[in-house]
Amino acid sequence: MTTDGPRHDEQSRLSIGRFSRLTGLSIGALRHYDAIDLLRPAATDPTTGYRSYRPQQVLTGRLVASLKAVDMPLEDVRAVLAADDPVVRRTLVDQHRRRLAARSVGLHRMLHQTMHLSTTPTTTPTATSTTTPTGPDHQETDMTTNDDAVLDPATERALAVSLFNRVWALLEVPERSEDQDDELVGAAHASRYHWGRVGGRKEGAIGEWQISRVYSTLGRGEPAVHHARRCHSLVSGHGAELDAWLLGSAYEGLSRAYAVAGDRAVADEWRTKAVAQLELIDDPDDREIVQADIASLPR
Repeated sequence: MTTDGPRHDEQSRLSIGRFSRLTGLSIGALRHYDAIDLLRPAATDPTTGYRSYRPQQVLTGRLVASLKAVDMPLEDVRAVLAADDPVVRRTLVDQHRRRLAARSVGLHRMLHQTMHLSTTPTTTPTATSTTTPTGPDHQETDMTTNDDAVLDPATERALAVSLFNRVWALLEVPERSEDQDDELVGAAHASRYHWGRVGGRKEGAIGEWQISRVYSTLGRGEPAVHHARRCHSLVSGHGAELDAWLLGSAYEGLSRAYAVAGDRAVADEWRTKAVAQLELIDDPDDREIVQADIASLPR
C-alpha cells in the first residue's frame, strides 16, 4: 500500500503554533512575514485563515530568526533567502556584520566622549598664558622664546578633542577607502600629539589606547601591540593617581592588539586581567565602557 503524496504532505504539515516553537519566531511575526511575502506558509485555509507549514521550512524559519536576532533589515533577510549561491549569502551576512561593527564603534565613541566630557576641566587656559603643560607628567615649558611656533593651550586642547572624535567617526564607516584609513591613522597620532602637549598621563594613555585600537581595526598587529604597550606603561604603577577603568582599558587594548598580531595565548592572558579589573571599577558607567570593549574583543 502506498501513501498518496499530496495527502501525506498535508498530514505532515505543522501548525503555526508548532512552527513558531520550532523556529523561535512569534506567531505575530509569522503572520507579518506572510503578509510581506518573506516567509509564506505552505497553505492557508481560505475559510478560517489557518496557516500551516512544511517541516522543510523549519530551517528557513530558523535562518530568518537568526538574521533578525542580529538586527538585519527585512529587505536584507529577503536577499539572503533569495540567494542560491552560499558565497552570495556569506557576502550579504558579512556586509551586515561590518555595519554592526561600525554601529558598535559609534556606541563606543559616545561612551568615550561622555567620559571625556566628565573629565575635561570646566575652564581652559587662555591664549595669553606664558606656559603650557607638555608631556605625560604636566611638565611646564617656557613659551616666551618661541611663541610663533606654539599653539595656545585652548586651541591645542580643542584640536586634540576634535581629532579624537574624528577617529571615532571614521571607525564608524563600514566600507572605508584607503584614503580614509590613512586619515584614520593620521588623526589618531595627531590627537595623541596634542594631548601630549596639554594633557597629562591619563590623556596620553587614552591617546595611545586609541592609536592601538586604530591599528587593531586595520589588522596591523605590530604597531597595535607597540601602542597598547605604551598605554600600559603610562598607566601601570599609577593606580593611586589614575582611575581603575583606565588600567582595565589598557589590559583590553593589549588583548585586542595581541589577538590581531596572532598571539592568542598572550591575548587571552590580557583579557583575563581585563575581566578581573572590572571588579575594581566602582563607577558603573566607567565599568560599562570597559565591559563593552572587552565584549568586542576577537575570540
